[in-house]
Order: sequence, then C-alpha cells, then structure tokens
Amino acid sequence: MAPLSLSLLLLLPLLLLLLTPSPAAARFTCNAKSRATTCQALISYTPPPNATTTLRDVRTLFQLRSHRALLAANALPLTTPQTAPSPSPIRVRLPCLCSGGAGATFQRPTYTVRAGDTLDAVARGVFAGLLTYRDIAAANNVSDPNRVAVGQDLRVPLPCSCDPVGGVGVVHLAYVVPAGSSIAGIAEEHGTTEQTLLQLNRLPDAKSLLAGQVLDVPLRVCSSAISNTAIDSNLRVPNASYILTANNCIMCGCSSNTWQLDCQPTQGLTSAVCPVAKCGDLFLGNTSVTTSPASPCEGTACLYAGYTNTTSFTILTNLTSSSMCDAAGLSPAAQPSHSSASGLGLPALWSWSGLVVGIHIVLLCLVSAP
Repeated sequence: MAPLSLSLLLLLPLLLLLLTPSPAAARFTCNAKSRATTCQALISYTPPPNATTTLRDVRTLFQLRSHRALLAANALPLTTPQTAPSPSPIRVRLPCLCSGGAGATFQRPTYTVRAGDTLDAVARGVFAGLLTYRDIAAANNVSDPNRVAVGQDLRVPLPCSCDPVGGVGVVHLAYVVPAGSSIAGIAEEHGTTEQTLLQLNRLPDAKSLLAGQVLDVPLRVCSSAISNTAIDSNLRVPNASYILTANNCIMCGCSSNTWQLDCQPTQGLTSAVCPVAKCGDLFLGNTSVTTSPASPCEGTACLYAGYTNTTSFTILTNLTSSSMCDAAGLSPAAQPSHSSASGLGLPALWSWSGLVVGIHIVLLCLVSAP
C-alpha cells in the first residue's frame, strides 16, 4: 500500500491542476465602424520575478521604436536611461487593430522561436500570460502547439480594443489579474466601476474573476482642445502619464486633478527642430491672470490644438478663457504657492522617484563606509 499511497501523492498536484479552472483566451470586443480601425492601446506587462529586467529589455521584447514612448506611458522622466530597472508591472503602448468584432495588437510584437520553446511557454513565460498558446497558434496557423521550428517568427496577437465605453473615448488596458485580486479592488485602482468591468469582460458576477485572467480595463483620458482637423486629433492620454506628439516637440500630460490635457513644449529641443508655439504673446502652456479686482478668477490660457503638416510643419494653439480659481474659490493670488518643477501634473510621482533613488544612494554609502 505504501507505493500506491506514494503514487497517489505524486499524482495529487496534477489532479488539482486539471481540476482548477484556467482563464480562457482573452478576446476584447472591438466593434469597428469601418472595415479596419486602429488606435493606441496599453498592455500591462509583469517581468519575470527572478530576473533583472531593464527598460531596454522591455523595449526589445515588444519591438518598441522609441524609448521615450515607454517612459511616457509610465510617467518616467525623459532622462531615465534604458539600463534602468523596469517597473513591475510596466505599461507598454502598442498599436491596436480592430477587425471582425475583436481587437489585437497590430504588426508587433513578434517572437523568434528558440530551442526548447513551446507555444505555451511563449504565451505564459515570455509574455506573462497576456495571451494563451491557442491565440498564438490561431494567428500563425500552427496545427501542433508543441512543435514549432527553431528560428520561426511568430506573430503575438495581444488583446486590445478601440471602442468607447459608455459613449466616451478611453484607452483600453490589457491587465493580467494577480492572485488575491477582486473586481472592486481592480476597479478602484484604475478609476472605473465594478459594473463597467463586469459588462466589458462579460463576467456574470464578481466571483467569476480568476487569477491569471486578462481583463479589459478602460482608462479615463483627459479632455483637450485639439482640433478635429489636426493629425493627432485622436490623441488620448490616461491619468498619470504623458505622451510626446507633434514630432516629439510637444509633451502632453494628464492628471486626475483637472482631467484637462496639459501640453507644453518638450524641454531640450531647440527652435531649429520645433517651431515656436504661441498664442500671440503668450507661450504654449502658459496662463495670463487678470488683474481686475472685479473678476479675480478670470484668465486666459494658451492650449495645444494639434499639429498639421499639409504645407509645412505647424503647431496649432488655441487661446481660451478659463476660471483660475481653485475648488475653494480662491483666486491665484490667494492660493498657496506650489512647486512648478513639472507642469504636467506629475511632480509628486517624479519627486518620489528621486527620493527613492536618494535613499538608495545614502544606504549604499553607509554600507560601504569603513
């Protein structure tokens, strides 16, 4: 009986694995109005826990053309080097193609098969469970998922969507559910509602959520003054991130403090590369406050309105009147002063990054001191 009992014990983990429900292949709904609609979507990628993954590694894996785009999606300063450790998870912005009622990343990423690879290892190991081996097999017409040729280039169709939610434009985030998560917690973390997540992911109730499941999470974006005729008229920037547009000449950030897109000239680029963006005498991103005691809250702001390249590269601006008083009704003169290290609504995040780096440096100095 002892050998039989030992055999049963060895088989127990396998039986538990077979009986445990596994998440189905992620398929994000995308009802394109035209034959093929494209947009920019986000992927939440968690690097392997037992390896040091740099920003360059992430950029290479997803074939990102720009290091700056990776920094922008994660609100990291533009001075962050490619050798810096990757945050975990890290958001990756990728083009999304909607066709046939579903969305998948367009053209990239791809993956070149190595010795010993299986489609399941690529899906769960390399791409952190953002898709299943069935997704890769279907996209590449692979009949046997366990037999792929070394050196074969595989298309990796990560789930995405371009659809509005509740009639409002959003940025869709593909999010792998960590163990111990709940619909309520995920909704609160990403600024949406439980009902929205349930409906969007076709879940009957909150108890149906599985660890490892890939959720379609809609992220609210900041409103803007960008013209419908501008090349970047579909620019969508979610909270706590920024984006470079107009040939990298303009940096637009989004903050939940105002939910208004805040665009300024990208620092470090000269006028020889980027045209000057002004509203008359007022530079882009600046405001002019009235000095009239009768209307202390009135002011004007020079807002970004997009760019065109019909005859020449031109940055559009829009001079807009707005209330400069805060929620308490205090005029700018009466409001307490704040640091203006960043005009993109992200100073707290960047300051904390600097603080963490500073603490690490101090600790290293203490450890290495004689």
